[in-house]
Amino acid sequence: MKRKWHSSVKRFLIGIIFLSLTAALAACGSAEPAFSGQQGKVKVTTTIGMIADIVKEVGGDGVEVVGLMKSGVDPHYYKASQGDIKKLDQADIIFYNGLHLEGKMVDIFEKMAKNKPTIAVSKNIPENKLRNANDGTAGHDPHIWFDVRHWMNATETVRDALIEFDGANAEKYRANTAAYLKKLEELHEYAKTQIATIPEKSRVLVTAHDAFGYFGDAYVLKVMGLQGISTASEAGTKDTNELRDYLVDNKIKAVFVESSVSPKAINAVIEGAKKKGHTVTIGGELFSDAMGKEGTPEGTYIGMVRHNVDTIVKALK
Repeated sequence: MKRKWHSSVKRFLIGIIFLSLTAALAACGSAEPAFSGQQGKVKVTTTIGMIADIVKEVGGDGVEVVGLMKSGVDPHYYKASQGDIKKLDQADIIFYNGLHLEGKMVDIFEKMAKNKPTIAVSKNIPENKLRNANDGTAGHDPHIWFDVRHWMNATETVRDALIEFDGANAEKYRANTAAYLKKLEELHEYAKTQIATIPEKSRVLVTAHDAFGYFGDAYVLKVMGLQGISTASEAGTKDTNELRDYLVDNKIKAVFVESSVSPKAINAVIEGAKKKGHTVTIGGELFSDAMGKEGTPEGTYIGMVRHNVDTIVKALK
């Protein structure tokens, strides 16, 4: 009787293990694909939201776009997950910024480029138009989207890549691009006109990290960032004190926080200025390395730039 009982328990346990393994395998097999598989659509994976927005505008209903980095995500620190690798692997085309913005993903892009078009949207911007990183390397500042004219160049790069891959829809891509470039030209003029309304001595943009250099060059502001080009470099006491003293000496009234960067360091500067008898306020939150939430105006490139311009002007005018 005892031997028969043990035998029954053994069979029961084996059955449980078998069912568990079957369920696990079924779960793996039923994992949702990265793309919906709609017929006729080019499957595109991008890194930052600003690039995903370009592809949606240029590709229209001819593309299905998956972006890896959502609102509030810092691309300087970003590491690809297994899910991201799947999204890259299942794409027909990959678009990324380049210029080491996605520094921890360089090896992945090099590997993907052997099997499919993997395009840096910055590749056609003339080198003499790129800002130096000023971080001890020979690299360039990757925040090219802050000069709208550079983003127009990136838009044309996306258009050409889509046409090369999907020539049957070339005219559609050209028409969509022409319409979007017109909107970007209007955005560029809007930024120039609005920033020019700030008194010249007040055109100083102070942020948590040095992401707005192209913006300053294009729209004539002095830009100061507490951290360097990449948020991976931390601000030291010397940097904090120097920026604090600049704010106090020049009576700068507002600084700005960023949606994808901790405000801790910039708050230290504000407190330091306060101890020296000068009040500095937070002029608002700017979108730097990531756009706003999907479905909001700031969740598009144009909406993001307009938000930044309006916030800066309101605080510094």
